[in-house]
Amino acid sequence: MRRFFVTGTDTGVGKTQAAGALLALLARTGHRPFAFKPYETGIPRGGVPEDAAHLRACAGRWQPLDTVCLHRFVPPLAPGVAAERSPRPRAWRQTLEQFGRFEGPGVVEGAGGLLVPLDGQHQVIDLAQALRLPVVLVARAGLGTLNHVGLSLEALRARRLDVAAVVLSRSSPARDPSEAANPRWLRKLGVKVLGPVAHLEDPRARHAAFERALRPLIS
Repeated sequence: MRRFFVTGTDTGVGKTQAAGALLALLARTGHRPFAFKPYETGIPRGGVPEDAAHLRACAGRWQPLDTVCLHRFVPPLAPGVAAERSPRPRAWRQTLEQFGRFEGPGVVEGAGGLLVPLDGQHQVIDLAQALRLPVVLVARAGLGTLNHVGLSLEALRARRLDVAAVVLSRSSPARDPSEAANPRWLRKLGVKVLGPVAHLEDPRARHAAFERALRPLIS
């Protein structure tokens, strides 16, 4: 049963695009994968959680959006910081209970990096540990990624979490001189490296590029 936990080395590195590509690939294998992004911030009051809606669409639109995203916050802050303004004491328990209702393959997406707080007691890495899914770590393809990925891998391995792959993603059209060597150096850390995924302005082309990069995890 293919299930993944998608996280990143930072915010804005392409986590949602990677999670959406995995869901689309799973859906095309004949399954009805579940999408789960339990925490999303930066949502206009009364608006729709855009990341969760994107994942739902990639999975086949069969889920009610409320089962994709449980905890929604208006301030564009880390979930735990945003939650201080509207405490939800049962949020963690609700997250685990909802995950327990899912069947079959699926993808869970975190929020930001591994040490981002989800509430006053839990970080994203605590959610990854509680769910015990293979982790897909998304990182920028340029300078600095060796350090960011290395630190993230140390944190994951300290929790004895399996890393399915590191996915490199270009966050700007400019080429970075470190890109060519980064995959080789990251493989020395004992992980599968996928990408880099090209920076493309067209959302459909970008999605297709992520699918091509992530297909080895599904085939």
